[in-house]
Amino acid sequence: MDFNSEPLDVLIVGAGISGINAAYRVQSQFPNYRYAIIEARDTLGGTWDLFKYPGIRSDSDLFTFGFSWFPWDRSNPIAEGPSIVSYLHRATAKHGIDQHIRYQHRLLGADWSSDEQLWSLTVDHNGQSRPLTARFLIFGTGYYDYTQPLQADIPNLSRFTGDVIHPQFWPEDLDYSDKNIVLIGSGATAITLLPKLAEKAARVTMLQRSPTYILSLPNRNKSWLSYVLPSVVFRRFQRLNWFISSWLFYCFCQAFPGAARFLLRLSVTRQLPDSVPFSPHFEPRYNPWDQRLCVCPDGDFFRSLHTGHADVKTDTIRNVTETGVELSSGETLPADLIVTATGLRLQIAGGASVTVDGIPVHLPDKYLWHGMMVQDLPNAAFVIGYTNASWTLGADATALFLCRLLGEMDRRSAPSAVPRLQGDEATTVQPRRLLNLNSTYVTRAAGSLPKAGDRGPWMPRGNYLQDVWFAQHGELTGLEFAEGKKEQ
Repeated sequence: MDFNSEPLDVLIVGAGISGINAAYRVQSQFPNYRYAIIEARDTLGGTWDLFKYPGIRSDSDLFTFGFSWFPWDRSNPIAEGPSIVSYLHRATAKHGIDQHIRYQHRLLGADWSSDEQLWSLTVDHNGQSRPLTARFLIFGTGYYDYTQPLQADIPNLSRFTGDVIHPQFWPEDLDYSDKNIVLIGSGATAITLLPKLAEKAARVTMLQRSPTYILSLPNRNKSWLSYVLPSVVFRRFQRLNWFISSWLFYCFCQAFPGAARFLLRLSVTRQLPDSVPFSPHFEPRYNPWDQRLCVCPDGDFFRSLHTGHADVKTDTIRNVTETGVELSSGETLPADLIVTATGLRLQIAGGASVTVDGIPVHLPDKYLWHGMMVQDLPNAAFVIGYTNASWTLGADATALFLCRLLGEMDRRSAPSAVPRLQGDEATTVQPRRLLNLNSTYVTRAAGSLPKAGDRGPWMPRGNYLQDVWFAQHGELTGLEFAEGKKEQ
């Protein structure tokens, strides 16, 4: 397909989970639409191909993280990055989506023309600028920066004479055998790295300022129903079962935080060696699911603590020396390698500039309509998944609505639709954080993302069932449709 010949109906930015899913929904419901996916890198997969650190894996079950239209067909709910990338290749090939992807095409800027009712796009391809036009723009770029990690405030880190590695840019040829490693962080990345590094390293110490909640899950999900039910029916049941159980556990944690703390403590203490106390290393200062819960398959994190090659320290850093890390308690951790698993730098639209009639749109100043369309920005959607459930569930709820919106625009012969604050909303809607977590990387990035509101269509999303219902039946309050050009 020569996607430069005439305006596309839909241009999707990013060939990760979000972009691939949106492409499937668009081509299924609008087979006559001309659409394309542009991907800045030279392969698909997004996060799952970018990150190369040891053991990179999903922190959600693949039965709900996978696509509903191409179910995960293995028994392990938690999978490593290469398996997920292979799954995405199979999904795109089976449905012909791979034929619509244009690799090494990075979106630099997008300008909406009110006169033309089209997006004019500047795309870099191998160092050359290529213009594109599209009627509707879907950003499947996620919400973090692929080129820069979140910078950690670590005193005198530059003095360290060994290697300092951020997991986002893990060298594939790094040999850490028999080395002393200080792993700074306590989130999903650190929980994943510790057991893998401990397989080769002399010692790995996970140094955390504050603990996180960790839940062990068996990584095999065989059921007698798989032998009784047809495969298609069983996969649907499996997906529904994992969605319901995960959602109920989240609701339980929110409604009964004390009971949830007790159950999680009971689970952790049973898996710890005598040499590692529960407090303070596994006693977070916040309630379960105020930050994202970390999952470890088959308890691999806790099993590594029994090997003598892994340890946990809960303290703050006083200083980094040439050969290690000095803690505020006075203890020194010797290190040959420091890994800064301190979070991601959040970013919207993949860093591309967005303008309307040449006037820049500062996205953090705008509200997000139903968690997907930016106030005052026509014919554009941002796919943002859930923080309290599998990303793909939120991405699919967004894609389903966008297809409904495109159909409604066709029915009305409306060239564009744009969210607007209505009536007194400009003065009465109060801002809320878009992502309902208090993790450090989220709170530090509050000024980099669009805002949610405290009422109406501007409230943040977080309930898959409600969002799917809205995608199919919800009122379009707050959307303005442009009138189509009348035929002469």
